[in-house]
Amino acid sequence: MLIHQAGRHHASVANHSTWRTFMGCWGIGSFENDTAADWVCDLTAAGDLSLVREAVAAVLAADSAVDATDATTALAAIEVIVAALGRPTAQALDEPDVVEWIARVKPLPDARLASDAAQAIDRILGPTSELRELWEDTDAFDDWQADVRGLRSRLQA
Repeated sequence: MLIHQAGRHHASVANHSTWRTFMGCWGIGSFENDTAADWVCDLTAAGDLSLVREAVAAVLAADSAVDATDATTALAAIEVIVAALGRPTAQALDEPDVVEWIARVKPLPDARLASDAAQAIDRILGPTSELRELWEDTDAFDDWQADVRGLRSRLQA
């Protein structure tokens, strides 16, 4: 369920019988939330893939549940990976800061980073993902899941 709040749409989710606002989210896309927007701002100052690698590694390093913020950041980072590989999503192409950063930095993601990104998506879509749990409780879950699966398929193209 999307609600309008302070000029933005936020997905509200039920989790353990409590309602909370879901991470400043206004859509299902990888960049349609405050966490990703903040991360992209940080990325624009970077001169290499270090922030991208860190975001993916945080999901893979989670001992148990994958933190929702880490998952959200990783999805934005994976958008950057697939765009740098020449397979950008429409969402990435609509992010001028991402497009400019890729044109300026010309990052070359290696096979290891692409493989790690695919594993991170598997964890984000898996049963121990807080982000998946949050989306499961919304009407947009199927669309979100399809969007993330589409991102994963671009890693393997």
